[in-house]
Amino acid sequence: MASRTRLAQNRLLTMKTLICNCNRTMTLDGPALRQALAATPGASTDGLDTVHSVLCRREAGAFLLAAKESSARNDPLLVACTQESRLFHDLDAARDKPAGAQERPIHFLNIRETAGWSREGGATPKIAALIAAAQLPPAQPVATVSYRSSGRCLVIGPAAEAERAAALLDDKLDVLVLVDRQGGVLAQAHERAVHAGSLLRLSGWLGAFEAEWESGNPIDLELCTRCNACIEACPEKAIDFSYQINLDACRAHRECVQACGAANAIDFQREPIKTTEKFDLVLDLREAAAFPMHQPPQGYFHVGADPTRLNTAVLALREFTGEFSKPKFFSYQQNICAHSRNEQIGCTACIDVCSTHAIRSDASMKGKANRGRPARGPGPVTIPVSGGGVVVEPHLCVGCGACSTVCPTGAMSFAYPGAADQGRRMRTLLSTFAGAGGRDAALLIHSEGAGTRQINALGRAARTDKSIRGVPARVLPMPVWHTASVGLELWLSAVAQGASQVWILLSDEEAPEYRQALGEQMAVAQAILAGLGYRGTHLSLIDAPDAAGLDKALRAAPAQCVARPASFLPQANKRNTLELALGHLFEQAPVRAEEIPLPAAGAPFGTIQVNAETCTLCMSCVGACPAKALADNPEQPQLKFIEQNCVQCGLCVTTCPEDAITLEPRLWLADGGKARRNARVLFEMEPFKCIRCGKPFGTARAIENMLLKLAGHAAFQGAAADRLKMCSDCRVIDIHSNPGEVRITDL
Repeated sequence: MASRTRLAQNRLLTMKTLICNCNRTMTLDGPALRQALAATPGASTDGLDTVHSVLCRREAGAFLLAAKESSARNDPLLVACTQESRLFHDLDAARDKPAGAQERPIHFLNIRETAGWSREGGATPKIAALIAAAQLPPAQPVATVSYRSSGRCLVIGPAAEAERAAALLDDKLDVLVLVDRQGGVLAQAHERAVHAGSLLRLSGWLGAFEAEWESGNPIDLELCTRCNACIEACPEKAIDFSYQINLDACRAHRECVQACGAANAIDFQREPIKTTEKFDLVLDLREAAAFPMHQPPQGYFHVGADPTRLNTAVLALREFTGEFSKPKFFSYQQNICAHSRNEQIGCTACIDVCSTHAIRSDASMKGKANRGRPARGPGPVTIPVSGGGVVVEPHLCVGCGACSTVCPTGAMSFAYPGAADQGRRMRTLLSTFAGAGGRDAALLIHSEGAGTRQINALGRAARTDKSIRGVPARVLPMPVWHTASVGLELWLSAVAQGASQVWILLSDEEAPEYRQALGEQMAVAQAILAGLGYRGTHLSLIDAPDAAGLDKALRAAPAQCVARPASFLPQANKRNTLELALGHLFEQAPVRAEEIPLPAAGAPFGTIQVNAETCTLCMSCVGACPAKALADNPEQPQLKFIEQNCVQCGLCVTTCPEDAITLEPRLWLADGGKARRNARVLFEMEPFKCIRCGKPFGTARAIENMLLKLAGHAAFQGAAADRLKMCSDCRVIDIHSNPGEVRITDL
């Protein structure tokens, strides 16, 4: 397996790159790019000798030739243009290919808006870095999450609006209408199932929604023939074309019941009926959404009364039949999760930050058997179910990655791609940029969707508006699936590897929870860097309303860099990556601080304070600690602590029966950072000695507390109370050697 991986990576060295100056609207220095990539380990210089001008038009033959040659070598091809990606795909699909030829993908990279269309100039190091990162091997594939939809759709809302929306879907979907209020007009023709009632509950996701509603009106819409006899008969006009009775206006004449006759659709004695049904899709026309979170479940569309949103939703809903899949964005290691121990709650960071409510507590199951659940589809495959800690519903997860960013232990990690792949791309960007002569690199992390559109808009504005400068030459855009998926360990790694700054470009894709979490994590990282003496602001959230605002934000002055960039590769384990980054930052630090106080919110490092007046050394905290930061001493009553392991989850605090523990967020760097790696004694007491044999057991305070609590208990009086002061061996001996002790054989 390892040899095949190395072979695949070696084959990527021949990736050909086609560059084009877009009708001479930007400066590309082919020889300089070739020189920069020649000095970058693993990068390919093939194709950089030629700078094209109109590759998508007059020089399209050069693309076809490169595609043919790359295909013959079974190598991928990189085209440094995203604008015409569809055209290039069409040209490649139309060319003659040998039968059975294995096609390799064509990759596309934007160097125009991100670099070339900047008024600053000197973008060669950045373009080299972008090309080198684009040439990296693809990230490791991830598992997928499957959905299955048969097209059964629930439309909720006022009568007329719900009927009109249902009519747009009827030819593709099996639609049921739930009219949630009185009034309005239902169609005369009974073309689909229509119910009336109040929605009590809606849960689930695409292909697996469950709705419960209660119908309390005397008219049953499923039995109603819409003959309109009741409307004609009602003297108070309490019935309209929604075929529901306005009970506030009704005076109980009951002429409508007689008019309904054999249809028997009206019954004033009918008890409210609760109905539960399953649906694949939901279209919600009400003012308030059933799912108020920032990102509702897939398959649910809330449009309110907005006709534009309705059209968009209808077009999407019509295509939602069949089987679908998405990546499983996360990986969860229950054994290092700090959420719960012994039904005590500690860290809730991932639950608090999840905007889709995909994560829930499962504290009561911690440590219990993992029975699993059957997988969807045929076959005996079983999907493991979390046996405690937290449970993540993958069908609700949309891949923001914020849970991995706030997780202090690394139990929750983002997998699309993983931290190691993200770290490799980040290191390639920074090292190639520096190797090509770039200085003061600022890593701009942005989303592949809205963030990319913002940067493209800035580049386009810089091309036509002289007041806009465009993306600066030192700013390296790094697109990710979601900006919340990159956190503290990668930010600090970037600074350790030579970045002057790490910026996150925000958009409307970020939920309020994500913005708060990113801000808290950045405060922690900035406190560490400032405490080590690095000048300037290294981490920032950029929330720009338009191209001009973004242009101004990207002009910020550089912060102080490390004197010698690190070369380590970020690892899959979050804590290990943090230690690598902190070690290098401390080594290069302008100030050798011994202790750096950290903000309480989001701090993954710190110590604990033990109240010597109340602690009994019961060691409950040792058993609760998920990170092995706390330990006892089998030889004597001591509580030991390894600060490097502490994740500030608070489980020791919630577990302590004496409320003797408090958290203290900090980064302790005494003795060159070595002290935090070694165990130290937090608290110790003289042991209590057995009154019979003198053997030490427990602590004096613990025995005193026990005697005090049991002083009034009838079972612990006289000799029985003295046994509480004995070790376990002497208790047994005393019971069996006491002639006055009542034995079971005497009963």
